[in-house]
Amino acid sequence: PTAHHPSHAPRGLHPVVLAATFMTSLDVFVVNVALPSLQADLRAGPAAVQWVVAGFALALAVGLITAARLGDRYGRRRVFELGLALFTLASAGCGLAPTAATLVGARVAQGLAAALMGPQVLTILRTAYTGAAQARAFAMYGLTMGVGAVFGQLIGGVLIRADLFGLDWRSCFLINLPVGLAALALVRRCLPESRAPRPPGLDPVGVVLSTTGLTGLVLPLIQGRAQGWPLWTVLLLIASTALLAGFVLHQHRTRTTGSPLVDTRLFRSRTFAAGLAAQLAFWLGQASFFLVLALHLQLGRGLDALAAGLVFTAIGLGYLITSTTADRISARLGRHALTLGALLMAAGLGLLALAAEPGPTTSVWWLTPGLFVDGLGMGLVIAPLTSTVLADISPHLAGSASGVLATVQQVAGALGIALLGLLYYAAPTPSTAFTHSLAALTTLELLLAALLQLLPRTP
Repeated sequence: PTAHHPSHAPRGLHPVVLAATFMTSLDVFVVNVALPSLQADLRAGPAAVQWVVAGFALALAVGLITAARLGDRYGRRRVFELGLALFTLASAGCGLAPTAATLVGARVAQGLAAALMGPQVLTILRTAYTGAAQARAFAMYGLTMGVGAVFGQLIGGVLIRADLFGLDWRSCFLINLPVGLAALALVRRCLPESRAPRPPGLDPVGVVLSTTGLTGLVLPLIQGRAQGWPLWTVLLLIASTALLAGFVLHQHRTRTTGSPLVDTRLFRSRTFAAGLAAQLAFWLGQASFFLVLALHLQLGRGLDALAAGLVFTAIGLGYLITSTTADRISARLGRHALTLGALLMAAGLGLLALAAEPGPTTSVWWLTPGLFVDGLGMGLVIAPLTSTVLADISPHLAGSASGVLATVQQVAGALGIALLGLLYYAAPTPSTAFTHSLAALTTLELLLAALLQLLPRTP
């Protein structure tokens, strides 16, 4: 089967796929808190520490499009289950790693496993539900994704402060084991199997072009700023442009003669094309905002990881309020709900800028009103924009569309961190760096509001 009536979707479907979504989102952010203690414990050098973060991000970004094809061909539940098992095993490898090199290898394995799961989650939600049930499913997906991102730093800070069983930073990874094992026990019972109506081929040329092209794009973005943009990063970016252009040309030619990884007919849909552009703008700002906020709180305001995580809860509170009702607001207002979210984020960043300059009488808690408003806006955008992008996609193209969507999210995050990092570190002081970054991010949210006007008017 390729689709299921909402009343026939198994009751446990949501908890299983959302457990995987939460672990992936959490592991992107929780590691930042663990870096100082794991560096000391493993005697890791700066390059190894950077690769603990970069290895996961790179493997995740480059594997998504191929993983979507594997799900279309071999069954989305089967590939999701494989990814979940590998992610749980790799988390154990991270938590038990005796050396920095072992930890980096386990983080790469984690990223590849997360890539196997990501597109399957989106496609399963797209094909297992219809109508209002589908909107609610994506609302819960967005809520879970946001909670993992917003509260990741707080969760990591609490785990390290608690030092359960003397595990210190290792608990940030080992916490995935009970969650992953519980989800694995329920996969066969709770997830319907689905695949493309006509199982497509693997398109090996497309796999090679997309993987090498995305590696050449994402790797310099992750490593370039910290290394001062050496020549190899520039050459890789140039080569990646040629490889990705070759990938697009190959996909267009293969559409009539074979099974392309990405069916270019997807981009005939105004909703899909405009929605992807909006996704690019949104995720350019999102990951980079979390980075500069964490830097400002810890370098500019002198907070430790746990205290900084507590400040992040202001975003989380706003996000929880709107993300739980976003499907109903979006059903009533259509694209205007997304525009409202973008404008709220811009307003929140503006309030943050007013409170950003530290002084003898200014408390860090003056930042919370702006963070709260920004969280309100985030909650109105993440899930509705994801469901909107996939809304008009026919079931046989759902896997391909999910892979492209997830890839755009990851690449945009890496690009945003690279670009905003240049702006942040070029400023003379941490407070100036933060205000300059907020100005750039506010402009980006206003651009997002403009791009959302390209979406169809109807809900």
